[in-house]
Amino acid sequence: MSDLVSIVMPSYNTGRYIAATLNSVLSQTYRNWELLIVDDCSTDNTDEVVQQFLSDQRIRYIKNEQNSGAAVSRNRALREAKGKWIAFLDSDDLWIPEKLERQIQFMEKNDYHFSYTNYAEIDVSGKRNGIKVTGPKKITKTGFLNYCWPGCLTVMYDRDIVGLIQIADIKKNNDYAMWLKVCQKADCYLLDEELALYRRGRSGSVSTHSIGTMIGWHYKLFIEAEGQNPVTAVFNTGRNMIFGLYKKMRYVSR
Repeated sequence: MSDLVSIVMPSYNTGRYIAATLNSVLSQTYRNWELLIVDDCSTDNTDEVVQQFLSDQRIRYIKNEQNSGAAVSRNRALREAKGKWIAFLDSDDLWIPEKLERQIQFMEKNDYHFSYTNYAEIDVSGKRNGIKVTGPKKITKTGFLNYCWPGCLTVMYDRDIVGLIQIADIKKNNDYAMWLKVCQKADCYLLDEELALYRRGRSGSVSTHSIGTMIGWHYKLFIEAEGQNPVTAVFNTGRNMIFGLYKKMRYVSR
């Protein structure tokens, strides 16, 4: 295992959390990585915190000229990425030290090109809340239309197979838009190990919004990112709601 991993990290006003996130990357047992942080014009102390880590030459800090959203930030990082493996970590989430090593072993051993792992939830203070999330063993293109099963912080894919991914400039669900493109090139497989920690409840995060708001985001995803007609978009939004409930019953444990 010697191939470079490019880690995509959009950031916006996460100065309170990003140091812990960066330390979880620095603690990885797999050492051949580059981290591309794309800051979307943060107005807090994110810049000051990140500057303390830039002595590590593997970390690249890129700043958007204007506030543009996570889709634009992820697109920019993907254009800059040099690695064979593409991994994703939001600037308030955490990885277990063996995350990259275990996932690359899993993909190379099985000749997989797209994978995700289990994760646990933490609260805004970093304490585990007892919730653990897994998913289907294999997700096909149809499976991804049913629902966005992987947590963004757990996903990795092989850029040699998938190629350069660029998504529509949508404000929410842009990680889902990305997986809908990646799954055109490769099925996604679950590494059934808990290798990441998702921070729930931060102000402005998806986990703090209402179901009605999220339904609207799903509809816009299918219209704007997938180019579907309204009838198909409504149908796929509906199946998302159904499979979202199924995920909570089948794949979320407390």
